[in-house]
Amino acid sequence: MNKAAGGSRKKLSKRLKLLNALIRNKIKPEWMIITVVPVIPPDLRPMVQLDGGRFAASDLNDLYRRVINRNNRLKKLIELNAPEVICRNEKRMLQEAVDSLIDNSARHGKTVTASTGQKRVLKSLADILKGKQGRFRQNLLGKRVDYSGRSVIVVGPYLKIHECGLPKRMALELFKPFIIAELIKREYVHNVRSANRFIESDRNEVWDILEGITKNAHVLLNRAPTLHRLGIQAFKPILIEGKAIQLHPLVCPPFNADFDGDQMAVHVPLTEGAKREAAELILSSKNILKPATGDPSITPAQDFVLGCYLLTTIRNEDDNNQQIKTFSSVIEARQAWEAGVIELSDKMKVRLGKELLITSMGRIIFNEIVPNKLGFINKQTDKGTLKGLVKEVIHLYGRDRAVIFLDDIKDLASKYITISGISWGMDDLPAMPEKYQIFEVAERKVEEVENQYEQGFLTNDERHVKIIEIWAGIKDRIVDMCKDKLDKNGAVFAMMNSGARGSWGQTTQMMGMRGLMASPSGETIELPVKASLKEGMHVLEYFITTHGARKGLSDTALRTANAGYLTRRLIDVAQDVIVSEDDCGDKEGMLITKKISIEMDETIVKRVRGRVLLKEIKDGKGKLIARAGQIIDDDVAKEIEKADLAQVKIRSILTCKSKRGVCQKCYGWDLGYNELVKKGVAVGIIAAQSIGEPGTQLTMRTFHTGGVAGGGDITQGLPRVEEIFEARPIKRAAFLAPIAGQVQITSNEITREKVLKINGVDRQEETFEINKEDKGLIVFKNGKKVKKGEVIFKGKNNIIAPLEGKLHIQPEGKKIILKVMQERESEKEINIGRGVNLVINDGDMVERGEQLSSGPVDLFELYKLRGQRAVEDYIIKEIQYVYSSQGQPLNDKHVEVIIRQMFSKVIIEEAGDTIFSPGEVVEKGEIEEENKKVQAEGKLLATCKTVLLGITKSSLAAQSFLSAASFQETTRVLIDAAVTDKVDHLRGLKENVIIGKLIPAGTGFDKEGFLRSDKKK
Repeated sequence: MNKAAGGSRKKLSKRLKLLNALIRNKIKPEWMIITVVPVIPPDLRPMVQLDGGRFAASDLNDLYRRVINRNNRLKKLIELNAPEVICRNEKRMLQEAVDSLIDNSARHGKTVTASTGQKRVLKSLADILKGKQGRFRQNLLGKRVDYSGRSVIVVGPYLKIHECGLPKRMALELFKPFIIAELIKREYVHNVRSANRFIESDRNEVWDILEGITKNAHVLLNRAPTLHRLGIQAFKPILIEGKAIQLHPLVCPPFNADFDGDQMAVHVPLTEGAKREAAELILSSKNILKPATGDPSITPAQDFVLGCYLLTTIRNEDDNNQQIKTFSSVIEARQAWEAGVIELSDKMKVRLGKELLITSMGRIIFNEIVPNKLGFINKQTDKGTLKGLVKEVIHLYGRDRAVIFLDDIKDLASKYITISGISWGMDDLPAMPEKYQIFEVAERKVEEVENQYEQGFLTNDERHVKIIEIWAGIKDRIVDMCKDKLDKNGAVFAMMNSGARGSWGQTTQMMGMRGLMASPSGETIELPVKASLKEGMHVLEYFITTHGARKGLSDTALRTANAGYLTRRLIDVAQDVIVSEDDCGDKEGMLITKKISIEMDETIVKRVRGRVLLKEIKDGKGKLIARAGQIIDDDVAKEIEKADLAQVKIRSILTCKSKRGVCQKCYGWDLGYNELVKKGVAVGIIAAQSIGEPGTQLTMRTFHTGGVAGGGDITQGLPRVEEIFEARPIKRAAFLAPIAGQVQITSNEITREKVLKINGVDRQEETFEINKEDKGLIVFKNGKKVKKGEVIFKGKNNIIAPLEGKLHIQPEGKKIILKVMQERESEKEINIGRGVNLVINDGDMVERGEQLSSGPVDLFELYKLRGQRAVEDYIIKEIQYVYSSQGQPLNDKHVEVIIRQMFSKVIIEEAGDTIFSPGEVVEKGEIEEENKKVQAEGKLLATCKTVLLGITKSSLAAQSFLSAASFQETTRVLIDAAVTDKVDHLRGLKENVIIGKLIPAGTGFDKEGFLRSDKKK
């Protein structure tokens, strides 16, 4: 083992692990040989008679048959004393038959195909377990449910937010058992059979009973794909005629639903517990905040925005010379309006309280639904204003009042947008004949560029870029022309300006020009589409636009699958992170600085909102803003913003000391409710959903810089997120400084390649922890020099200096930390090569691990040079950059949960007397438990170091074998678990779902605590 290297060492260590497991679990090697093959019950391998009298049998029957035939044949041959060569052949065939029964797909080239003459590979025992259609994923993690139905959805504008319209016939079927029970109770019938007949006879009593049952019931509505927890919500059913489910228009955004033929599924909660959860936790009116960001998930959109915009518009508001009427009170103004003296959008003066306001009747009507604390909203309301109002109402009054306010907006806006009769026709888009003159100028410029290219002044790439620039400039001019031309009082302008629908980009395409299009490879085609959609395009222009359209469609299809798979891996790695205790007592925390926040394009306030403070914060004058241990709510956040602090120290999930899951203090607010997270919340699942849900909106492409110097591909969007979380090796990684020091940039005279020299100090350190209770002796004093190989601590487990350097001794609580630090002057040279963009200058001082060139950083190299903290910060920064650049906000804490899982495993260096073998990857908790056991027996402890793993590897190295087996590589995981005699403690969510137990999260963690605290509100 000690002599072996690389691959052979790995092989040997695997073998050693297997032998150790056999010895530890007292398994005799001969037990590993099967002498009896168990046969599974016939129900699990059925034979069915088909229409034509033929039989269709399960594949397992064929595989068993082959084993029996070969076994009998071998028995006969042995009895007949057949020659050795024949027997050996038969033995080999028997072994093959048993192999293919157990796992047919594992044997490459020797798979058994069906005897019916098709080339279909038979499904063996292992195949039944693995994959999406296997036992784990198809039947154990996801089951079909009774008492459910599905139908097309239509809009229900008269519903309240917590209601949905349920077709009568559907309800009759869904609530059938309840109806039958009630029929028997009222003695209309005496048994279930006659009750069914009674229901089918369509009697009035049945409908009365149904009405009574649905009065207090709740149903769950779900729209696939369910990307986050808001994809399933509970509603109170209102019985309606017809066959379509009616959905409240404001709950469409969280479901991502529209009414172009979408379908939704209905489920009926049956048990008392499920009914309580539906009414108190899953009800749509209790889930008006997004768990990903803490912003409202329900905000007025489209019709409602436009309705409020039209209602609060004042005609010719800027005209100060017009005659305006004055009213002594709102009542007088209303009477004048009802009498037809003034219109909704007329400018007028009204006395409100003690002041005279210039406003309109429409604004007065709008303000009747606005809660008092928000004051009088005297401006034209657009989408942003309404979103702000909803946020403000939630902050000042709480969720329940906000729900009423949202319904009021919906009703008011629906009424007035209907009265307004707003619509637009093609003539609302004015023609633009003057654009042709601009085109002529552009064409002359393009001709000049072509001439320069032909004369050799420009390269092909430069020519391409210049032509694109010319047409892009023209497009910008046309956008400005459209803005000037469009009627400011027209319907099209109102729709765009209010934020209800449409954008200048779309309007320009309709009335100006369509502009430049992209080819399938993602490069821009030089020929612009000069026609607008209103004029119509000619054949060539149409052909150019079809490229982009098809690419868009295929991109979307691919993106959906990729985003779904990423979500699945994230869920798997984080599923057992649950809030497990109040406070882990962490003192380390995380420093949020203004500098890094600005780099991330965020404010420090947004990043610390909803977190717990680790150190008190004061403003510039020394006045206390908030104490340590206090949560940063909206009020404290405003104070921080005022004080303009440079840094805030907060509790963080990354430094949480909880053995399992995380603690309430380190997590902070549950963003779905904007209050301290409760114990038992499955924060891992929430984090995975929050990162995965916007995944479908991220771009899929790797940008092609098209031959520009320093090019190559820049990975962005979804592939970049995947690359980071999977900790993949990066093709063209940025250069990092191997040591700290001063940079000298020179270039090789022959090859013209840049060479970087760093003159500085190469610092290396190794850290050891010892408990104060450990009996032993630290051999050297603080600050003394030690040589490599010298013993620095004598005790049960001696500590040997791994390198030459100074010894530093730091007591920390109950522990003593020993550091051996080596500093030596050195010079490092890095060959940079050509076309690399450096981000430092000649003569700069750099830190060890600092980025020298632009581009993505290799996480493993960064970890080696700067440690775990730097990697954590880098991942947060990079992920946030991807999401914010696509306009998808995401809270840091969700990324932190995933990073915590990436660093949750350790690799064994020295196994000591423990059950582990060197190089094995295990969870931190596992090694701590094992070391405690070994220490109690006075034996040697194992040593380990934290290892960075991608999310897939981390999932497969999970403690629970059921969870890992249901994720990927099912057979390998199960064999491994069987041989090493693993015990699954059922601590996560997945393993409990598999065996059919209530999950240890939410109400399964602390039933009353979960439901009770919700009642207070």
